[in-house]
Amino acid sequence: MKNSGKRRVVEVTVEPWEFETPFRITGYTFTVADLICVRIEADGVAGRGEAAGVYYLDEDGESMRNQVLSIVHELEDGIDRERLCELLPAGGARNAVDCALWDLDAKRLGATIWDLTGVKPGVTQSVLTIGIDTPEAMAEKAKCLESGKIKVKLSKEEPLQRITAVRNARPDAEIIVDVNQGWTYEQLTDLAPKFADLGIAMIEQPLRRGEDEDLEKYDPPVMLCADESCLDTGEFSQAARRYQMINIKLDKTGGLTEALKLAAMAQERGIELMVGNMMGTSLAMAPGYVIAQLCRFVDLDGPCFLRRDREHAISYNNGVLSQPTPELWG
Repeated sequence: MKNSGKRRVVEVTVEPWEFETPFRITGYTFTVADLICVRIEADGVAGRGEAAGVYYLDEDGESMRNQVLSIVHELEDGIDRERLCELLPAGGARNAVDCALWDLDAKRLGATIWDLTGVKPGVTQSVLTIGIDTPEAMAEKAKCLESGKIKVKLSKEEPLQRITAVRNARPDAEIIVDVNQGWTYEQLTDLAPKFADLGIAMIEQPLRRGEDEDLEKYDPPVMLCADESCLDTGEFSQAARRYQMINIKLDKTGGLTEALKLAAMAQERGIELMVGNMMGTSLAMAPGYVIAQLCRFVDLDGPCFLRRDREHAISYNNGVLSQPTPELWG
């Protein structure tokens, strides 16, 4: 949607959001999320977008802010989402701007994101995530989660002990695991049958990005999902030869616009879908909620790890998300 003539007003801020407790995954421990927030005002209304960036590509709040500032004049002049994709590469900066433009268009038109995308909202249940800890602590956390869908972070250390402890604590739950590139191919082929015996539904990104070509000859007993190995549409064809599922994250795709294209490509190819997040408040989860309607697995519990959330926040009732309100986004 083009600007009506008056220049837009663009604000770009970096905001630190503290975690409730340190969150561990393979190779990283997070205590603060430095989130970028983009606000674009036109015709008396404003749209907002938020992003955490892709940490393993060395994105942070300041680098994303500088990317947005590099195109601020074009944004003020009224560029649309397609032109945005030509000006900025996929990543957190483009995601925040793209989502702000979707929100702005909805508010200027008096429409909803569902009107604009044609996606229909429905009941949406997110997994709730357990970070890496001792097997005993992870089992206790699993017992406390009221959701029937659990995501377990694992590394190369004690993966079978940890997942067995969680499974024993929650024999009722649908469990998926996320290795964040932490295993070797030999570990995967050894562990996958044992995970299948435990009834694990999916293993996410077991091998390092760029070192997963052996998966093209592998028939896994548990569905494999690409995360780091599929950032956007340009990497889909290769990932589709190696994985049975794609985890779409808007920080990776550079926004909802590209995420919708990636989802369409996967559906046409018969590849299953998951939607994830790089952490964030409800403002970042709201556009992910749109993609969630197209997915088998939903991982949008980022705000649950933060000490606080934004106004008009999404609620989490045993993992079931409330639909984002227009006051929040879209």
